[in-house]
Amino acid sequence: MAIKPVDLKKAYRLLQVGPTTMISAKHDGIENVMAAAWVGLVGNNKVMAYIGKQAFTRELVEKSGYYVVHVPTVQQMETVLYVGEHSSKNVDNKLEHIPIFYQEEFDLPLVEGSAGWLVCKVIPNAQNEQELDLFMGEIVGAWSDDRVFNNGHWIFDDAPDELRTIHYVAGGQFYAIGKGTKFNHGPGKD
Repeated sequence: MAIKPVDLKKAYRLLQVGPTTMISAKHDGIENVMAAAWVGLVGNNKVMAYIGKQAFTRELVEKSGYYVVHVPTVQQMETVLYVGEHSSKNVDNKLEHIPIFYQEEFDLPLVEGSAGWLVCKVIPNAQNEQELDLFMGEIVGAWSDDRVFNNGHWIFDDAPDELRTIHYVAGGQFYAIGKGTKFNHGPGKD
């Protein structure tokens, strides 16, 4: 596996499949990761994330002005459930057994094993943040695992099943993205 930069003009495609996500943030040496079901695209270079007031990660996002959206895989289902069910407000060393790494230029934690990572710089909007718990971020950095996302496209059919993205429905139940089918829409389209 190689972690490769993603052209920011095509980074939105990392979320286009509608997966369950995780969000991480860091401020003043304190880092955290949470599960996030309500994350979506706004155009080609912005991400809207619902981060409730109860979330410890929210404090880090508010203070730092950045968050990372992770696109987790089948092999990370246990991690997604763990970070979704446990808060750093109540659990010391929550990230102790979660493998974290950093990319150059960004002092933000990234969880190993994800299919993609999008660093978002918060576009401040106090009303949306306070009343709706919605944080808009501009994508300022993006990477993918080249075994599942390469040259601006998902390639799940060629990847191991454990690298498929996941979709959470409730009660510990996930679905992995399925087999692709392609519609031939003519030359020149990508």
